[in-house]
Amino acid sequence: MTQTLSASSIIHPPSVYDSNEPDAFVKALRSPWYALVADLFHVVRTATAEYAHGHGLRNLPFPLTTRTVTCPTALGSDSEPVPVSVLGVDTYLPDSMQFALEYGCRLAPGGCYDIQPSYRGEIPDETHLNQYTHSEAEIPCGLEELIAYVDGYVKALATAVLDQHGDRLAAARGDISHLERMAGHASAFEQVTFAEAVRIVGDTEGCVRDEGSWRSLTRKGERLLMERVSEFVWVHHFDSLGVPFYQAFGDENGRTARNADLYFGLGEIIGGGERHADAEILRKSIAMHGVNEQEYAWYVRMREELPMRTAGFGMGVERFLMWVLSHGDIRDIPLISRLNETPEYPAAVIRP
Repeated sequence: MTQTLSASSIIHPPSVYDSNEPDAFVKALRSPWYALVADLFHVVRTATAEYAHGHGLRNLPFPLTTRTVTCPTALGSDSEPVPVSVLGVDTYLPDSMQFALEYGCRLAPGGCYDIQPSYRGEIPDETHLNQYTHSEAEIPCGLEELIAYVDGYVKALATAVLDQHGDRLAAARGDISHLERMAGHASAFEQVTFAEAVRIVGDTEGCVRDEGSWRSLTRKGERLLMERVSEFVWVHHFDSLGVPFYQAFGDENGRTARNADLYFGLGEIIGGGERHADAEILRKSIAMHGVNEQEYAWYVRMREELPMRTAGFGMGVERFLMWVLSHGDIRDIPLISRLNETPEYPAAVIRP
């Protein structure tokens, strides 16, 4: 059944998942907010497929279990994996499809993409979900070509949103100029190195996290950088030990990585990078990051058997839609929430 909704009524979402009330999901089903979000998810999926297919990428099927997570407990990893047991087999839910997509590039030489859930052991807050929708792609290219692909991708998404729901969003949210600026951005987005970013925001306390052997920008630092450089800005070549082991080295000493994050809206919305193509250099990076190589034996062997230069990215769809909607809390974006569930299995299942 199609709902007829008044766009002007879509001011902000009801906090329907703040409790386990029996009628919480019914409120969501009747909410104009969630109907709009559902339409926007559809736009992202269809526009992603159109853009990826136009660039020769294929959509491949992958399982929702893995024994090799992209964020192991080691240097450069910022979340915990989510363990599960499936038919008596101890495994993990995927925190990313990146490794599967790298595998897929050996079968689909033009590259591949997917949009699937990702699971991470994080405490949800205004900008983080522990279960979210991940738009990812892996392409046979280097970092520079990847950045160009992503520039075109987000511009295509903004254009599709405007074409299909621009009037509705303007009436509902009041301002769609950020979408128009992205869609109409004729040139490449601004780029700065991580070292340059640190210099740009380092005069303000709380913008740079310094752990001695590696540094990172805080959310405050990301936002200040956008204020001082551009509302759409790439930061590339981070400290190698501040990013996961699979990111290719950016210099011969392995101090920097060939990775890049795209900031807009709340800050980092897309993260990507070039991968180690050589097995021995990958082994060096694994050791530098304190990762157990045995847990990634297949990943190393894939490079021994089928070496290939690839680069890939991941975009949190809910974060992108937060920016589309000019909304401040990512917990209001999922159509079916997993927040505030009771730990034990309930006597009566009252929510989807």
